[in-house]
Amino acid sequence: MSPKTPRRPSRILVLDVGGTHVKVAFSDLSTEWEIPSGPKFTPRQMVRALARVIRGEKYDAVAIGYPGPVKRGEIARDPAHLGPGWVGFDFREAFGHPVRIVNDAAMQALGDYRRGNLLFLGLGTGLGSAMVVNGTLQPMELAHLPYKKGRTFEEYVGRDALERFGKKKWEKEVRKVVEMLVAALEPDEVVLGGGNAVKIGKLLPGVRRGDNRAAIVGGVRLWGGTGWAGLPSRAHKAGSPASRGRAPRTAPSKP
Repeated sequence: MSPKTPRRPSRILVLDVGGTHVKVAFSDLSTEWEIPSGPKFTPRQMVRALARVIRGEKYDAVAIGYPGPVKRGEIARDPAHLGPGWVGFDFREAFGHPVRIVNDAAMQALGDYRRGNLLFLGLGTGLGSAMVVNGTLQPMELAHLPYKKGRTFEEYVGRDALERFGKKKWEKEVRKVVEMLVAALEPDEVVLGGGNAVKIGKLLPGVRRGDNRAAIVGGVRLWGGTGWAGLPSRAHKAGSPASRGRAPRTAPSKP
């Protein structure tokens, strides 16, 4: 018998799936774990690794940020930087609880959102993108649109581009891409997230640097929550002892 979907879950397991690791956190703890991923990483491996990390912790709903297109709550295509088997995988059965899935950039955009129209660009393994328009989440797939010289946006601002161009030229391309997308989409502000956002020096006007941990807040907001009792100050690698201390309440305002 399938579990009944709670109207407002009391404890949410949030997974932010990336090309190099999966961030794991609960909506009521001040601790975050990381599970290594990679080009051969499958959803079954994630579920098994997760069980070892959380060690029987109780929860009643799951939020997943997935690095690829998600349509009507279902994964539409296997990710470019992970292993196969994601399309059609039954996460609800695997976890035994209701699951909500969105693109990983969309989940972080939701967590970073304050007001008005927000454009989120995730500078990580590839290029993630999403908008929040007056509180309504709009996932986007800008990474593979043509940019110049027959190449896509992602090929100029993703991780491979950083390694190929070097930091100075890569940062220049990021600025050009931001300016082009701002001109086209007219957001009130832009958030640069992802692991490589910290490599950007001076930010353009109207641009702020996001916190990757905001994806956890976005996962809580997927279930109708406003945030959680404090973001973790650091991540714990999978298998390491996890602090169970509570942080001061610093939940962000409701979008």
